[in-house]
Amino acid sequence: MRKFEQLQGVAAPLPAANIDTDQIIPKQFLKTVEREGLGKGLFYDFRFDLEGKEKPEFVLNQPAYKGARILIAGDNFGCGSSREHAPWALDDFGIRCVVSTSFADIFYNNCFQNGLLPVVVTAEELHLLMGEAKGGNHVFAVDLQAQTICAPSGAIVSFEIDAGRKEKLIKGLDAIGETLEHAADIDLYEEKQRRARPWAA
Repeated sequence: MRKFEQLQGVAAPLPAANIDTDQIIPKQFLKTVEREGLGKGLFYDFRFDLEGKEKPEFVLNQPAYKGARILIAGDNFGCGSSREHAPWALDDFGIRCVVSTSFADIFYNNCFQNGLLPVVVTAEELHLLMGEAKGGNHVFAVDLQAQTICAPSGAIVSFEIDAGRKEKLIKGLDAIGETLEHAADIDLYEEKQRRARPWAA
């Protein structure tokens, strides 16, 4: 898993509330267990019309927000079914941080397992960040170590995050990586068990 320490990039405003995982990545893109390539399906029904042409009014299709790396989203982002493809699609598209007032629990947990940073802010802070993302300069800076978001105007929003999850993101550790950090201890334990119970080997 990629490390997440600092991120600077374009932030796209998506003010709609209750964006669910089927809207993030529609079911027709769930036939694969590969993470690469899912970005093409991200917000597919929002991004494309029935003929597969881009909808110019959708924020991620607008020139100012091409290559967005941060998403400023409405309340209850990532609700619905528990598909891990949702954070995979966001990451493959290039988005590494999503900011909202609230997230569905399963989506929130999946983000941390896949190198994405979900940031919870207050309604007032979201209003501020959303307004700045809609302004002329869309470049934000996210500092996980300092737990801050710096808006284009220089306004700083601080956020809380579980210390354990923060450390795993900074180190780039998913569940497997976290286990492998203890590989030496695991090997030592298994060797002791082999000596103590050779018949069980």
